[in-house]
Amino acid sequence: MTDRQSQLAGQAERSDRHDRELAQIEAVLAAMPPVRAMAVRAEAFDGSRLRLSAPLAANVNDKGCAFGGSLAGIMTLAAWGAITLRLARAGVAAEVYVADSRIRYRAPLYADLRAVGGPAEDADWPGFLARLDERGRAGIAAQARIETDDGTVIAEFEGRFAAKR
Repeated sequence: MTDRQSQLAGQAERSDRHDRELAQIEAVLAAMPPVRAMAVRAEAFDGSRLRLSAPLAANVNDKGCAFGGSLAGIMTLAAWGAITLRLARAGVAAEVYVADSRIRYRAPLYADLRAVGGPAEDADWPGFLARLDERGRAGIAAQARIETDDGTVIAEFEGRFAAKR
């Protein structure tokens, strides 16, 4: 096999893994009735951050913009899903739970919801994995946000998630 063929085979393998990961997280999301009603879809996972989307029509409030609970939900799910997928990639079987969170709503959203989330940028992922291995449980900080196509920040999520083996 040439170097180019090896490179293409590696890309195909990564693409297949990515598709399987997104299908896996979508199946879990679809099994939760409130999330299914929101019509949440997994769009991308880069190994650290998960991008989820949901149509405005399924998440609209009485003012014609996105319902605050839907914004909170999709950001929480993006952070939770990213941590869940990262653990799976690391070969760690654990349940992930939201422990606490804070949300800042900055502007109304009159478009489909798109959230990106994952561990906080300063989170100690290796330490989190070590604590989980040693104690069977560990916590990690997470972040998520919703922005418009032009970069306007709609909402920001900061939270802490607990994982248990």
